[in-house]
Amino acid sequence: MEIAEIKQQLSLSTVLQHYGLKPDKHLRLHCPFHDDKTPSLQVYYKTHTCYCFSSNCKTNGKSLDVIDFVMYMDGSSKHAAIEKCKQWVDGSLPSVNLPALTRTEVLGNLFMYFKNAVHNSKPAQEYLSGRGLDYRRVEVGYNAGQFHHGARKDEQLIKHCLSLGLLGEHDRKSKTGDAAYRVFGKWCLVFALRDRDDQVCGLYFRSTINETEQKHFYLKDRRGLYPCCPKPATERLILTEAIIDAATLLQQSAVTSSYSVLSCYGTNGFTQEHQTAIRNLRHLKEIIFAFDGDDAGRKAVAKYGALLREQLPQVVISSLELPAGEDVNSVFLSHEPGVLEHLLVARKEFFVSSEKETTTVAASVEVSPGLDTGNPYKLGYSTEKINYYVQGGVSKVLDSMKVTLVVERKDNGQKSRNKVDLYEDRQIDKLAREVGERLQLDVSLLETDLHQLTDLLDSYREKELVPPVTDHGSANGSYPLTEQERSAATAFLKSPELLARLNEQLGRTGIVGEEKNRLFLLLIALSYKMPETLHALIQGSSGSGKTRLLKQISECMPPEKVTRLTRVSDKVLYNYPEHYFINRLLCLEDIDGLSEEAEFAFRELQSNGELNSATSIKLDNGQITSGQKTVKGPIASLACTTRGEIYEDNMSRVFLLAVDEGAEQTIRIISYQNSKASGQTDGREEKEAQRFIQHLVRAIEPHAVINPYAGRLELPADAHKIRRLHDLFLNFVKMITLVHQYQRTKDSKGRLITEIQDLEMAVDIMFDSIVLKVDELDGSLRQFFEQLKGWLRKEYGESCKTAAFTLREVRQALRCSKMQVFRCFTDLHRLEYVRQQGGHANRGFTYQVIYWDNYAALRARVKQHLQLQIDALKDVTPAPSMLHQ
Repeated sequence: MEIAEIKQQLSLSTVLQHYGLKPDKHLRLHCPFHDDKTPSLQVYYKTHTCYCFSSNCKTNGKSLDVIDFVMYMDGSSKHAAIEKCKQWVDGSLPSVNLPALTRTEVLGNLFMYFKNAVHNSKPAQEYLSGRGLDYRRVEVGYNAGQFHHGARKDEQLIKHCLSLGLLGEHDRKSKTGDAAYRVFGKWCLVFALRDRDDQVCGLYFRSTINETEQKHFYLKDRRGLYPCCPKPATERLILTEAIIDAATLLQQSAVTSSYSVLSCYGTNGFTQEHQTAIRNLRHLKEIIFAFDGDDAGRKAVAKYGALLREQLPQVVISSLELPAGEDVNSVFLSHEPGVLEHLLVARKEFFVSSEKETTTVAASVEVSPGLDTGNPYKLGYSTEKINYYVQGGVSKVLDSMKVTLVVERKDNGQKSRNKVDLYEDRQIDKLAREVGERLQLDVSLLETDLHQLTDLLDSYREKELVPPVTDHGSANGSYPLTEQERSAATAFLKSPELLARLNEQLGRTGIVGEEKNRLFLLLIALSYKMPETLHALIQGSSGSGKTRLLKQISECMPPEKVTRLTRVSDKVLYNYPEHYFINRLLCLEDIDGLSEEAEFAFRELQSNGELNSATSIKLDNGQITSGQKTVKGPIASLACTTRGEIYEDNMSRVFLLAVDEGAEQTIRIISYQNSKASGQTDGREEKEAQRFIQHLVRAIEPHAVINPYAGRLELPADAHKIRRLHDLFLNFVKMITLVHQYQRTKDSKGRLITEIQDLEMAVDIMFDSIVLKVDELDGSLRQFFEQLKGWLRKEYGESCKTAAFTLREVRQALRCSKMQVFRCFTDLHRLEYVRQQGGHANRGFTYQVIYWDNYAALRARVKQHLQLQIDALKDVTPAPSMLHQ
């Protein structure tokens, strides 16, 4: 076979697919022949060549054909590349099976392509403009029928499009001789339909050239909702008949601030998926139909209104009164701005029973007569002759009432817009005179109205500042458990081997390995419920997974009780609301980035549970005086660091944990990553496991705990700052008892009584943390030192204690970075565990371990010390007076 025949029969796309390379939409690749941070390899499918524009490439500016590309990729000779290409052409070379894409991945990629097409399509932009839609504010795409052209050689994409119905095969061939395809939804707007995980699982096509005949197109396996599943916190939901209507509402910030929007697919398109999504809205108070003002729309409202009233009897069903023959989009186009908000305010309650007449729904909670609070960002007040609108709402600062006020005459629509502080009588008098002169209104009437409006706004703001009360009577917005959720959580908390089962549940959330650490951290985080909270500092080298572990544990806590921060500025903790941190979990992803001031504030919140700062206050007369700002706790906290030893003041206040950086843990993590990428691990199951643990935490009530064994178990005397460690240990034992509250007895005062097994479990879980308190080395440094000693024993045998080695040998043996090895050896040298033996700065130094401590013996000694005391306690029964004091 001649070279020319090979080049003619073997396409470049086939070669790229074999090596797992896929160009972007501009047919560019990260060049595989050098370290390429930005795509520099341009692919030319027409000539089946490619060219790298980087001067660092080993191709030296040469245009590559398919044979050259194979030669450079395999690092082989030209002859070997030709032979391989021959095998390709005759079919004897095994094909590469690329990983299959899921439906959501394919549709998500295609929708991204369609979205980008809108920016380059004048017909699409003109049609959207004619419908009053802004493509920069609404997520919309355009199908010009070209999406498969650049991918003609991408057989996998073509197959997916054929299976989804986006393409259909033609009998004829294209002009180039390739297969020809019919494009589904050509010259249509494209809207994404999403599943409950917010992934694109379906597409809706709206024709831009046909308004009389067929204009709506869905994929053959229609699924998904537009714009997405309503958020769980939704209280008021608007149901539209068409997606264009929903998109129109989504552009109105006054609507989206108070309502969620969900589109049906026509008068017969209220699917089971819609009903399921609505039934899952636990806080839903009202469903508002915004169907077309025609017979079909009214019949559909009657039909689905009756269905929803039967399924959700506690939810109000209402309907917008659209003009005859109009829909939401046409009303928006043909009327003044604000018409949709007006229709929402004037909506009518829909009753299935004919005995009742339709009545107007109270669209807002009126805190005072005459004040319309339906839109909190546009408060309204109306008198006989004048309309008043407060744009942007009112400030939460109680010493002023600065507003942007619009005054409108009802008879002719003339308006006056002003910024004014309604707490200033002089400003009100001045405003009344100016507006009266401009709009030809009675000044005294304006003054009376403005004073009345000020009182109404004052009352409204006071109501808004009162925290909402939940089903459990708390004012912190906590999530109320349903009877079914509480029953399941209680049954779990009553089960035997509770901590072991809880640890298994943590494993299902995606936390790989770290069996002791993950349970330990969960119990520490759970202490936010108690007056005596606990704190943890997670140590590990860069990239060891400490931040991921913190994030996964915090996601198992009720989100309304967690504050997770990446960065903390100097004084930000002093500026939180006074009661914000009370019984809250604070997570700092990297404590190394804290300044000295922020670190001090964090430390005080941990220890004292309160921050008090003196500040300056400006009085009304302009005088500056002193004042005090307080931020109250207590908080529980989790934080990460790579340099635990530098936080001397913090370490005594917290439990120290070192992440597992061993080879076996690395293998487990890589295996999990592979399982996740291949789809074997279901992310939805992990989220369900997280939600269940959140329910468990919510079901655990704070209780006082007494420990009859306090003082009978002594921690190792050589532990670092034994006073604080002993207090931490007693509080952790309380947490073990608290988790078992459904299995522990109570004394006459209702306090939980600690049992021996609580002590035993506490010692087992926090054993590594106790050892770290006894050990001179911090957790990350200890792991490195033990790996170093293990390598020396393996490499040098009996002479390991006198062996000299270089840092390069250590880096290569332990597979550590240069910076990590340098930092660890600096600390070991400072602590006199290793010494620099000889060498030169230019040729490198040699080192020797001079202190071979027996870490295994240390752990065994501490374990025996604690176990002997526990065994002795098992033979002692607490006195009854102690149990019922």
